[in-house]
Amino acid sequence: MLDQGAPPPPPSPTASSSPGVAARLMRRKPVERLVAEGGQGEGGALRRTLGLWQLTMISIGATLGTGIFVVLGEAVPKAGPAVTLSFVIAGFTALFSALSYAELAGSIPVAGSSYSYAYATMGELVAWICGWCLVLEYGVSVAAVAVGWGEYLNEMLDGTIGVTIPAALSAPPGDGGVFNLPALIVVLLAMAFLLGGARESARANTVMVVVKIAALVLFCAIGLTGFRSGNYENFMPLGMAGVSAAGATLFFSYIGFDAASTAGEEAKNAQRDLPRAIMLSLVIVTALYVLVAAVAIGAKPWQRFDGTEAALAQIMNEVTGQTFWGTLLAFCAVVAIASVVLTVLYGQTRVLFAMSRDGLVPKVFSRVHPKTGAPRANTLIVSLFCGVLAAAIPLGQLADATSIGTLFAFALVNVAVVVLRRTRPEMPRTFRVPLSPVLPALGFAFCVWMMGSLSTVTWVVFGVWMAIGLVFYFVYGYRRSRLAPSEVK
Repeated sequence: MLDQGAPPPPPSPTASSSPGVAARLMRRKPVERLVAEGGQGEGGALRRTLGLWQLTMISIGATLGTGIFVVLGEAVPKAGPAVTLSFVIAGFTALFSALSYAELAGSIPVAGSSYSYAYATMGELVAWICGWCLVLEYGVSVAAVAVGWGEYLNEMLDGTIGVTIPAALSAPPGDGGVFNLPALIVVLLAMAFLLGGARESARANTVMVVVKIAALVLFCAIGLTGFRSGNYENFMPLGMAGVSAAGATLFFSYIGFDAASTAGEEAKNAQRDLPRAIMLSLVIVTALYVLVAAVAIGAKPWQRFDGTEAALAQIMNEVTGQTFWGTLLAFCAVVAIASVVLTVLYGQTRVLFAMSRDGLVPKVFSRVHPKTGAPRANTLIVSLFCGVLAAAIPLGQLADATSIGTLFAFALVNVAVVVLRRTRPEMPRTFRVPLSPVLPALGFAFCVWMMGSLSTVTWVVFGVWMAIGLVFYFVYGYRRSRLAPSEVK
């Protein structure tokens, strides 16, 4: 018989005493645990081989080229000469988010990027949503960029040997083709580099980045000879609405500056070098974008931009009256856009690596090859998926779908940096966002504003994507999460 004055016995550890559904959805992964698990995968570990130079080149490689070489031709008809202002607006939007990324990358140097930051600050469900957005951002942008690569490949082939790939094999359904073979090929080439490991991929990317910067400098030098100030007389013919719409589309051009943050577990000195790489790459890319766009509009009236992905090569041909320079630029663009595919595909595999290690996606994505230190199975699966997507979906739809996923993830990063400041003010930070929480709040507001500028169709696609992700989470990730209580695994 129990003593009436004694306290009641503790409840037995049954399911009834386990955390409720809401508590499980909000469970956070401690920063210390995130960092301690860094690099560890199934059967092996990632290798720390990347310095500041390689990290900066990864971010530039993932960013520079997409908007200028591919999306510029689609954005000019929306904004006219004010497309230069659209680039600046998109760049400012990226800057505020880049500041937040820089602080979090230095504080939580892991492979999951904004997914891991959300896991540490806002809980598992928000982290899953962020990670699912990153799958859309990185995976689909690989496909979108690969589509543009095929356009420049045809320009190069036409200028050198007078042959082009038939439309049936160089454009996706809906754009006059049946299957975009070049897009599939460039994804498979990037896959081959990634299977060799991070160091080998970084070396190949550095060479390609140097080529693309040289190509853009060459374009500016030649384009200035055909510059006509009269092309800027009606600067904003479609109003601020057009500038905003073009800015939302061009934000696609800045996707990738955060790619260095996905290399957190392969950087030699991640806490020092990641913030520097992120900020340095964004400054270089923004300056080049605005300069090239300004020269392009000056050399060709905005009304004559017809949506082609190979706009810069055409301008070179028109200004010089020769096909050589356009062909040379097309060759450089083929190399440049290949580097975007390589580095963005790298980022996608590392995000899935982190999500797999947490149990939210299958273990195969965190399996590391002991010889190369690369997640080979992950790379194969992601590359094949992106390659098929590139071969079957038109570019315009892909670019906008990628933008909305990116903006959503960036918005969450701006929230995460404020939350971590309040919950862990004592944590060491190698970089701090100035004027916090004002600048993160501005970053969040800009992201929401630009999301509102996207089309209804894009929002519908995003909503369907989120619904699919939530179904997958509750069917698979919720019960298999490594933070889940044992009785629900």
